[in-house]
Amino acid sequence: MNEKPWKFLGLSFDHMHQGDLLRLVHEHPRAEIAGIYHRETGPMEETIAKFNIPRERVYTDLEACLRETGANVAMLCPTTGAHAELAEAVAPHGLHLLIEKPFAANLGDADRITAAMKDTGKELLINWPLRWVASHVTAKRLLDEGVIGEPNGLHYYNGNRGPLRHGADKIEKEPGVKADSWWYQKDKAGGSLLDYLGYGTTLGTWYLNGKAPIEVCCMVDEPEGLEVDEHSLTAARYDFGLACFETRWGTFSDPWLHQPQPKTGFVIAGTRGTLASYDYEKTIRLQTEDCPEGREVPVDELPFEESNAIAYYIHCLENGRRPEGPLSPEIARIGQQIVDTAYASAREKRTLPLFT
Repeated sequence: MNEKPWKFLGLSFDHMHQGDLLRLVHEHPRAEIAGIYHRETGPMEETIAKFNIPRERVYTDLEACLRETGANVAMLCPTTGAHAELAEAVAPHGLHLLIEKPFAANLGDADRITAAMKDTGKELLINWPLRWVASHVTAKRLLDEGVIGEPNGLHYYNGNRGPLRHGADKIEKEPGVKADSWWYQKDKAGGSLLDYLGYGTTLGTWYLNGKAPIEVCCMVDEPEGLEVDEHSLTAARYDFGLACFETRWGTFSDPWLHQPQPKTGFVIAGTRGTLASYDYEKTIRLQTEDCPEGREVPVDELPFEESNAIAYYIHCLENGRRPEGPLSPEIARIGQQIVDTAYASAREKRTLPLFT
């Protein structure tokens, strides 16, 4: 057997997470970087040097990259608005597909991606990096064990100082001009809502075992001189009650360095208790009927195959498992439904029934 049977392509470097994903491929004992593609070489140079990628594996021609590299998994990191177009270009080549969050710019594009992959016999995984945070995985275990009863309320808050302040592996950068970046361009699906709301709605749907809301209301800021939001507030009404989702570019600190206030993460209420699962923290705050004053619960130690997207995807592919939970198109689509409804609600300034 080939020592490294999983050959990955890194397609597009518009999203800085491509560098993170390629590092995980580089470090995995059964995977290798078969090729990388971007429409120009400049954004790839740092990665080429970091992982010593041979020049013959570097492409500015997408079709040549797909045709010549012998890869079996493609990782997509284009602008959010280009997810569907790139997925449709990849699908006929018979590769498994990993799309870096968010799923798509809108529900129609999400369905285009699913349709493109439907008859290929290959797997589709939507990677939400918060899925690999031990506190959030532990929270799901506690919910499934019924520790706080049936969930009847959810609050999510997340964001960072802004997408121009860091690159791959969260290395700090001097921010450029906002209006010059795709992150701040409406036609590229920029903005904090489309960047971060899907985290909350998709993992939230996972926590709620696939439940979808009935209606959604959203408000966004309108920063002077920008086309997109930097702050959004979304309320969703479910059959059990309400959930709130807040996104923010411009937190006082980045949560992977120092938790801002409010803390980023999830607070979930249930019929017999509550839990708070914050990003990157080592404990979960748990209230239960026998401990209403609350206590700190250590987070679970995750096995290697649950530690990151590449380890998980290879484990699934080698064991005939489909990606599950927020990584699956089914759960991610519900998250996208909420995002789309929120986006339209903010534009129309009214509450809307959940888009289908």
